[in-house]
Amino acid sequence: MIDSVFGQLSLFQGFNPEQRKMLRPLFMFLYVPLGTVLFEQGDPADCLYILAGGEAAIHYKPEDGPPLVIARVRAEGVIGWSAAIGNPAYTSSVICETDCEILRLHCKALRNLYEADPMTGSMLLERLAALIEARLHSNHPQLITLLEQGLMVKLDQPAKAG
Repeated sequence: MIDSVFGQLSLFQGFNPEQRKMLRPLFMFLYVPLGTVLFEQGDPADCLYILAGGEAAIHYKPEDGPPLVIARVRAEGVIGWSAAIGNPAYTSSVICETDCEILRLHCKALRNLYEADPMTGSMLLERLAALIEARLHSNHPQLITLLEQGLMVKLDQPAKAG
């Protein structure tokens, strides 16, 4: 299942066969049913998610009010990118509003890729930044800088056991 999803997403187009072979094992395919909380605001931020199908809502709970739906993410959207920019915790919660197909990437694997093959790692970061930019309508170079800074912060910290 993951191979067909992996091949269909624009995120992975343009990588050569060797790069795709390197990227494929970094992503885990998840089928997540309607109503599932993918992660809660404040949970440790350790994974980045690519929505391959379905829809998820991003909820933010301010200290002085009820939770707010701040975004809806559909196919090819990035969820949990706080993890990639070095935040220790997710800044929002994500709830699947439909059955979802998701690719999960541990940020440790992303850092390892970036160290082992900077060219492929940079290409992946560029593509992730473009997907995030599409949702935020932000400045693409600033997003790449944030992602790279997040990786560098994590690289400077000692690896945790387990």
